[in-house]
Amino acid sequence: MSHLKSTLAKMNTIDTFSPYFFLPFILVLYFFTSLFDFHRFELFNISYSIWPAVITALVFYYIGVYIVDKKGWTFPTFGLAALGKYVVHFIVALMTIGIIAYALMIMQSGLGISDESVRRNLNPKLMFFSHLLWYGALLLLSYRMVKEKSMTWKKAIMYAAAFAVIMFLFLLMGYRTPLILMLFTGIIVFHYTVQRIKLSWFISFLLIVGILFSMFGFLRVVTEDTTKEFNNRDQPDISEMEEEEKEKLLTVEQQVNLTPKWVRGLNGESVTGHIVLSKIIEYTDKEGYLGGEIHAGVFSTVLPGEQISPRMKVTEVVNSLSVEDGKFITRPNRTTTPTFIGQLFLDGGYLLVAIGFLLYGTIVSLVYNKVKQGGTHTFHTVAYAFVITMFTVSMHTGLLDLIFVLMLGFVILASAIIKTPNPSRIQFGMRK
Repeated sequence: MSHLKSTLAKMNTIDTFSPYFFLPFILVLYFFTSLFDFHRFELFNISYSIWPAVITALVFYYIGVYIVDKKGWTFPTFGLAALGKYVVHFIVALMTIGIIAYALMIMQSGLGISDESVRRNLNPKLMFFSHLLWYGALLLLSYRMVKEKSMTWKKAIMYAAAFAVIMFLFLLMGYRTPLILMLFTGIIVFHYTVQRIKLSWFISFLLIVGILFSMFGFLRVVTEDTTKEFNNRDQPDISEMEEEEKEKLLTVEQQVNLTPKWVRGLNGESVTGHIVLSKIIEYTDKEGYLGGEIHAGVFSTVLPGEQISPRMKVTEVVNSLSVEDGKFITRPNRTTTPTFIGQLFLDGGYLLVAIGFLLYGTIVSLVYNKVKQGGTHTFHTVAYAFVITMFTVSMHTGLLDLIFVLMLGFVILASAIIKTPNPSRIQFGMRK
């Protein structure tokens, strides 16, 4: 018992949300949980290891964090320091646009949580701008929280309730990503400005949240109206397969089905992420890299005319390898989350994975240094919390939505130009 207490005490000295720990911890945990695949790797004939790519990503992420940390570098003001006093006004304007877009989307399309076919066919322009509602609310609430001179538990509960209201609005649309971004950004701001969250508490909380979000995704799938063409679950025609291959496929499917669906749903997202990444590595080995097509698609999809979204292209890539085995990794007309490693690998292999994660580590450390220089009770804490959360979530989703790229760009720029208090009058740390 004393040894356990000693171990927990050492664990709790770690700054849970520092650049050195949070993102790498989630990345490793994500792929570790994917190893409990319940025969799904065999079902999709997974033969290419993901671990060289994962290790490459981690190494170059740490290189970026370490160099910037030791040099003490931060983002420059880009000659826009005079605009710093208008940051809050601009956030309010963005939030107003988001409120209008969200209301129009509800009136036109209904609630996305009602069925996947509704959520996937929302007005793309309104969906794009509706994200500004939760984004603006998140930044304003978080900034107001860090500026509190005397934070009490009563006030903290009021902020949590305000977060919950906005999160509920996007729960009604069937969105999980905004919920996760709001939740963890708020927690990180709370950690640095109100009460330090011990690592042991965080791991317990992460387990509960992970199960809840997994079950939300699971229930969203099992409640689909399968009479709608969009929700069709037919698999590829296997009539031309050899009898031996058919028998093997059916046998593996039986092994998979021995595990209840809700159990498979607990880590279904990470298992799928593992499968997709392995198939991407296999595809590039056979067909070559896409040379920037995936990342160019982030911007080309907003251009006039018919465009293939990056995630739809990923669906085509991975399904091109699985159809011949009689299975769809992702159902046709659905999009595939490629993992951030996967989107980089598909366009440029190990070289682009190294560059991408070096850039991630550099950006995270540049923003974190602003927090250390300006103190935790500044906008820099909000910016850091959002950036590290967005990058961490993209380990599964990829970073392929223009709106999220613009959000990152704005919060980084705002942190760079907003006025910082006199460093001699502040201290890096949390209120007691």
